[in-house]
Amino acid sequence: MEFRKITAAAAAMAMLCTAVSCSSKDKKSGETAKKAASKTVEAASEPVEGVDANDAVDAVSGDAYLAIADEGFNVQYLGDKDDHKNNQLSYDAGIAHISGNGDYTVSVTADTNGFRYDTTGDINGEFAVKGLGFAAVIIDDAEEAMPNAVITIKNIKVDGKDIELVKKSYTNTESGSVRANIFNEWVSDDSIPADAKSAEGALFNNNDTNSPSEINDGGFSAQIVSRDDFAQWKNVEVSFTVSGMDK
Repeated sequence: MEFRKITAAAAAMAMLCTAVSCSSKDKKSGETAKKAASKTVEAASEPVEGVDANDAVDAVSGDAYLAIADEGFNVQYLGDKDDHKNNQLSYDAGIAHISGNGDYTVSVTADTNGFRYDTTGDINGEFAVKGLGFAAVIIDDAEEAMPNAVITIKNIKVDGKDIELVKKSYTNTESGSVRANIFNEWVSDDSIPADAKSAEGALFNNNDTNSPSEINDGGFSAQIVSRDDFAQWKNVEVSFTVSGMDK
């Protein structure tokens, strides 16, 4: 996975600046993310009582995971456990290995000793996760292994409560992976990528963004949730359906 050896802020920008080039506003946002990420507590070089490094979860080829970051990119999960001080939500992250068409669930939680230690330096510390900077369901390395896979977001729970999906998700490929954005403000509804597709078919004819298909009714978006539903949270769970694997 190409995110593993870069910083949290750089990883976030690499994921977010897709389909369209980053503007000066986006670059400024990136600098803010870097400053925010630098404030995270350094992970311990020695074992810490109450923190089990084996609880950190690594998504590998063919695994789906919930990539997510808070509003300031202070905490996040990008499918990686190796650099857990920048992936504090890797502890007890719920991933799903995609074995074919069907229903799957991915999740993250801030209610772990590892998360509390990496964010506060104390397994009993309190760190409130606030807002939403980015979220997507991503299948690692799927562009080559399962290029026809289509992810359809069905349900999202924040701290056990179902939240409204204000738009419909679409699937596209990026950096070798297949993804469905949940919240990506770097991709507007006017800049949906040419290879975008849904379970009903392609959003554009012949990958031409000037030729929307008949199913492209304006209801698809890279921002299918409201930030208001993520004002403060500990647990996020996303249920989705994978289709197209039999093609």
